[in-house]
Amino acid sequence: MECGGNKMVIKPVRTSKKLGNGEEEEALLSPNSRLFHEPNYNVHIIAIMGWKVPVDVDAMKGELQHKVLKHPRFSSLQVMDESDGNGKMRLVPTSVNLDDHITVPDLKPNPNNMDTDKLVEDYISNLSTTTLDTSKPLWDLHILNVKTSHAKATSIFRFHHSLGDGVSLISLLLSCFRKSSDPTSLPTLPVSSSSSSSKGKSNLSISNRKNICSLIWQYVVKLRLFISLLFNTIVDVLLFVATALFLKDSQSPFTAAQGFKSSTRQRFIYRTVSLDDIKFIKNATNCTVNDVMLGITQAALSRYIHRRYVEVEGKRKFSLERMRCRATVIVNLRPALGVHAVSKMIEKNAAVIQGNCFAFVIIPLNIVQLENPLDYVRKAKTTMDRTKHSLASLCTFYVLQFILKFFGFKGATTLAARVVSQTTLIFSNVAGPLEEVSWSGHPLAFLAPTCYGHPGLMVHACSYAKQLTFAVAVDEGLIPDPNQLGDDFVDALMLIKEAALSKFRTKID
Repeated sequence: MECGGNKMVIKPVRTSKKLGNGEEEEALLSPNSRLFHEPNYNVHIIAIMGWKVPVDVDAMKGELQHKVLKHPRFSSLQVMDESDGNGKMRLVPTSVNLDDHITVPDLKPNPNNMDTDKLVEDYISNLSTTTLDTSKPLWDLHILNVKTSHAKATSIFRFHHSLGDGVSLISLLLSCFRKSSDPTSLPTLPVSSSSSSSKGKSNLSISNRKNICSLIWQYVVKLRLFISLLFNTIVDVLLFVATALFLKDSQSPFTAAQGFKSSTRQRFIYRTVSLDDIKFIKNATNCTVNDVMLGITQAALSRYIHRRYVEVEGKRKFSLERMRCRATVIVNLRPALGVHAVSKMIEKNAAVIQGNCFAFVIIPLNIVQLENPLDYVRKAKTTMDRTKHSLASLCTFYVLQFILKFFGFKGATTLAARVVSQTTLIFSNVAGPLEEVSWSGHPLAFLAPTCYGHPGLMVHACSYAKQLTFAVAVDEGLIPDPNQLGDDFVDALMLIKEAALSKFRTKID
């Protein structure tokens, strides 16, 4: 590992293509995973977990030994294949000493300042200035037995993104948990169902057989939908390419100004809200939970900009109405295995994580003051409905594969990094357990996955039981008061909920 200026660069360990004694070749790291070893695309995933009781370190070690270490990516080195000189990497099995991967710091709050929340926040922030040691499997666990306003203890599970995508890693992590109500049962993850839509299609098909006019109308509708799908896909792909080449979002407090020097330190702020409140808004607006999360994000960013740069300073430095503000949304392209499938595969010593398989979708954000807070959700629904009727995620994935094949890892990471840097924020969400869960007798208070290594602002959302946690990651030099931005997410939810309640009361009256 080298440190030059403000950038930390990983130098992969080099080794031969095969192990000694004529053994078989090691597993090859997928090209998509290999991308994360490029200096300009060195991304780490962190899962911040709050606990309702102090952590018993030995109990957690036992679960890691019997679950996580059975997966080859957590018990192998990622080494450079020097035989062909094309930058490929292989997974070489190695013995793992858990003590080399688990850190239990002795955090002692200053007696004059007992703000343990700030102490934990600073510790997690300091992790973003470091990278994982490539002479060991690329993961570690930090256990902070310090009481905060969020939990009795906090742990940070850190992975290098080359181990796999967020959905796969969270599924593997959750396989270590059990339901608090039944210590023998694995957690349950939400599963989307398309039964209602397929039922509607079946009824439509039956009714359309009645006469030739209905049949013709059916094909006209399908043709129209196909044309719309094709048009949306072409527009989205062209915008993606334009963003990679020249199209940049308007200057705002969330984007780096010209001459801004990115720091190596990230700030991680997380706020937990009621999932029941989100579902109430969802039902009031006839949309999805994802629509509500995006609506809350838009409302929170709008509140932050308006309060800090309009109300306080008394004048606008830019026009909110004309501001181009977009989000790069991370879309998982591989179906999630689920916790039960992951647990069975671990028992059989089978590979659970198959690498990284995701794509980018760029969507517009409405960053403006709206009189009716519910309009943030309605606008989010319109945006997401249009995005769903597009194949942009698949197309951008294959665009990246094309660049990777013909221009190598450097070309592919340059494309991906430019798309991210030209937009205002990165948005992602992960579905957590439906019920409260425990790890070796430690009940979980909250789960906040996020990552660092990308510039600018990142918003991640993760559901857990009856709550949802927003995790905001931001460059330390970009937003001077990230905690206020975190509070804006809670305030935005409360305003939207109140508007939904008013709508409900109006209907009753």
